[in-house]
Amino acid sequence: MTTTVDLVPGLITTREAIAAAYGCGTFQGIEPADDAGKVFVYSDPSAGEEYGYTFDGRAEDDEFGPLYLYTGAGANGDQKPSGRNGSILSHVEKQRELHLFVAHGRVPGGGAMQQRYIGQMVVDPIKPYEVRRAPGQNGVMRSVLVFRFRPAEGTTPAWTEGDKVPAATQTAIEVTDPVNDVPAPVVLPKQSGAKAKKTEQHSTAETVADIPAGQRKVLRREGELVKAFAAHLAAAGHETHSFQITIKGEPGALTPDLYDATDHVLYEAKGLTTRANVRMAIGQLADYRRHIPNSKALRVAVLLPSEPTADVKDLLGEVNVELVYQADEGFAGWPLLSSQP
Repeated sequence: MTTTVDLVPGLITTREAIAAAYGCGTFQGIEPADDAGKVFVYSDPSAGEEYGYTFDGRAEDDEFGPLYLYTGAGANGDQKPSGRNGSILSHVEKQRELHLFVAHGRVPGGGAMQQRYIGQMVVDPIKPYEVRRAPGQNGVMRSVLVFRFRPAEGTTPAWTEGDKVPAATQTAIEVTDPVNDVPAPVVLPKQSGAKAKKTEQHSTAETVADIPAGQRKVLRREGELVKAFAAHLAAAGHETHSFQITIKGEPGALTPDLYDATDHVLYEAKGLTTRANVRMAIGQLADYRRHIPNSKALRVAVLLPSEPTADVKDLLGEVNVELVYQADEGFAGWPLLSSQP
């Protein structure tokens, strides 16, 4: 007799039950079930805490809705976007559903870990993952992939307050490489393999994972802008990277767009040249610079896809923020005036 598991958000089950029903493994955090057209992801935030990082969990909503962060596969060394991690990145392309579980204590009277089914997810189509710095099982710092999941359209995730990303235990700054990969646009799948609880109230913010097409273009433009400028700096012999800034008592991390180590300049990029975007960038840079080493000598700059208005330029000048924008040939405003020989 075939074992079945009804994937209803909030279901308490085990890996063994999922494996018996869908034909996947039971030992890894990412378990593809090729024949069933699914990828099962098992999140256990306590496992990361043992090694000194707390990335897994329900993140703060952004302007596009809810997010769940999940640390990828690979115990030691830099994690790669291939193998089991690749099965997450390619799940839309391969038309596989992505299902998220969170560890939920031990089976009463037994040793197996229970799993609470959160719901069907999709990897964020614009920024599928962030690169963070964290120790491996061997204690050596390395780069890990922190995937960004959004609820599949039509679902109500069964997460709770306890599923939020834990607050950092200390303030720290780690050097990272900027993520310059700009993923191709994808069409998010509608949920099909999971059922919503009939008793739950559905709200747009909690059930729609789709990012408006216009906003997708803006975010892609921002990613492409950073990628092009990083290449421009590299061609000039400049060393670039970024930072991961964790703040004691706060969840998540601050992740500036780009740092030019050669000239000690921190850049914040925006995909639209508007006053609102520039004002946001000014605030972000003011927050970031407080935590950067040698902050008194640090210069900050806004990176834009086109030239802003004269008044916006005046605003940047009054708050001592440099301006670089993409021009027909290269980048106007670079090298920064004080960097020129």
